[in-house]
Order: sequence, then structure tokens, then C-alpha cells
Amino acid sequence: QLQLVQSGGGLVQPGGSLRLSCVAYGFDLDYFNIGWFRQAPGKEREGVSCIAGNTDRTNFENSVKGRFTISRDNAKNTVYLQMNSLKPDDTAVYYCAALGASVAGICDLDDGRYKYWGQGTQVTVSA
Repeated sequence: QLQLVQSGGGLVQPGGSLRLSCVAYGFDLDYFNIGWFRQAPGKEREGVSCIAGNTDRTNFENSVKGRFTISRDNAKNTVYLQMNSLKPDDTAVYYCAALGASVAGICDLDDGRYKYWGQGTQVTVSA
């Protein structure tokens, strides 16, 4: 059974950092594009970042560029989202998702293309 299990998240003050983890069970993450998405109350889900399978090329939504990084640990079959300089606007439920790697070796932030989803984890940035 293919499954993504998330951990991390929580409450942090503005300017703080958090790391989210996404562990895959039942498949090898190295051959999949992994995306991170978030949904704030009353807003549509939006893409945050992704890392492409095989090439590890990355993509970031403009508001998180320079603050968030995405990385993969193949030995642990895990993808991480490191979030620094967090702002109240980053408050949302964050989801990881997987999609089979593209021939082009790139990833995108279209959530409709992703097939497997984690359970979601709450990130709250507040003083």
C-alpha cells in the first residue's frame, strides 16, 4: 500500500523555523516528484515547493523563495521542507504529495496532478 506519512509542524513565533518530514511507504521516493502544499482557513490549497524525481530539481512558490528549502534523503525515503523566517501568513495545514517523475526531470505545483497525499500537519505562526 502506497502511503505518505507526515511529521513536524506545530506552533512557532514569527521569525522562527520548523521542519516538516514526509516519509514514503510502499514506494521509492527517488522516482517520484514530491510536492508540498498548504491550505489556510477560507483559502484554496496552494503549492509551496516541489522536488523532482531523479534530478532533484526544485521549484518554489514566490512568497517562500529564500525562506524555505526542500530536500530528499533517499536512505530514509523521506523528503523535508525546512521553513525559516516564518510569517503569520505561513499559517496553514501543510500536505506532502507524490507524483511519478516526469521525463523532463522537473516538477510543478499543480495539486491536481499529484496522486498520493499525506495526512496533513498544522503549522501555526503566531506571537
